[in-house]
Amino acid sequence: MVHSFVGKIQKSISHFVHKRHGLNKVLVVAEEVREGYFAVVAVKDGELKRFMIGLEYLSDPEFLGLLDQSREEYGFIQKGAIFVPCRPQQLQTILDGQR
Repeated sequence: MVHSFVGKIQKSISHFVHKRHGLNKVLVVAEEVREGYFAVVAVKDGELKRFMIGLEYLSDPEFLGLLDQSREEYGFIQKGAIFVPCRPQQLQTILDGQR
């Protein structure tokens, strides 16, 4: 039953990614996301990188700004990983700044 559920999630995410971003493969399996984290994919101008983000970043103003940009560009229909419209280096800079 769990395997079937995970398969459905993978299928819906890969369909969403292909439809919204023209990318061939970005699979996010729920089992890979540890408790206290969520998956974010930074994507812009063909650059793509997946990050595991700790929940503490939900109070970081710069990260919240990226989430707001994501809402404006993609809406609230995202499932699985959250896609943010920025280069991976930009997201990494934000993450490094809170350490």
